[in-house]
Amino acid sequence: MSRYPGVPVSPSPHVPVSRCPAVQRFISEDRLPHLLLYGPPGTGKTSTILACARQLYRDREFGSMVLEVSGDGGRKNLAQAGNWDEAAANQAPSVLCSLPSAVIEKFTENTRFCLICNYLSRIIPALQSRCTRFRFGPLTAELMVPRLQHVILHEGVDVTEDGLKALVTLSSGDMRRALNILQSTSMAFGKVTEENVYTCTGHPLKSDIANILDWMLNQDFSTAYRKITELKTLKGLALQDILTELHLFVHRVDFPPSIRIQLLIKMADIEYRLAAGTSEKIQLSSLIAAFQVTRDLVVAEA
Repeated sequence: MSRYPGVPVSPSPHVPVSRCPAVQRFISEDRLPHLLLYGPPGTGKTSTILACARQLYRDREFGSMVLEVSGDGGRKNLAQAGNWDEAAANQAPSVLCSLPSAVIEKFTENTRFCLICNYLSRIIPALQSRCTRFRFGPLTAELMVPRLQHVILHEGVDVTEDGLKALVTLSSGDMRRALNILQSTSMAFGKVTEENVYTCTGHPLKSDIANILDWMLNQDFSTAYRKITELKTLKGLALQDILTELHLFVHRVDFPPSIRIQLLIKMADIEYRLAAGTSEKIQLSSLIAAFQVTRDLVVAEA
């Protein structure tokens, strides 16, 4: 039974050795190629490689057989230093950009290179062609929840059911981010609830978004602007986060297709302008205007 209301403990908290069945097969058949793992942060790329390495080598051998490199340091004599090397390549550090592809071929007999990156396009084709590639997608809730439950149980964190759901939702498949939010919320509030999670991350609650949508569609421009500005100030919300959540709500509101399309285009333009560093106040005015024009078009069409 769970020590925390609403948070059942997974009967099997352990994760598989590898998220890639093909990699597991390579290991069991003793024919592991050079690997290139790519995908979003926090999806288990490094953990997978280290788990495979520990399966290949016992604890006593691990330190001498595995070399982990994540930058210029250690590039010299990289292949001679161990039989299993990892080059973590977030934003393609120079260790990969300057690593001659011939080095990989020269030391194939005693070394396996395992390259890790977030963006495949940042790895030069010469390196890609010498590796077997695996893409890691964002983790599903089915994979994240058991691990979060495992951490919650062993760390003694007080988490509600809605708090656990909020962790999974806001992490967007990034396990590292989920654990960071869990830790931050627990330290800040003691109890991890949905409201505390959203407050800790500065992310708008669903009820806040519902209110904002209601104000934009049912209040006059000045009232809507004043209320949204007060809410943003009170809760420290960013317009970018509000816009992201509103996008989900727009698909649920019963707008005629042609009107919905025009609204989404205007929201995309606002998001682009925000990314370019324009004033949030001006873009908030533009957002309210876009929704109120949409409201008037719906009324006129009816």
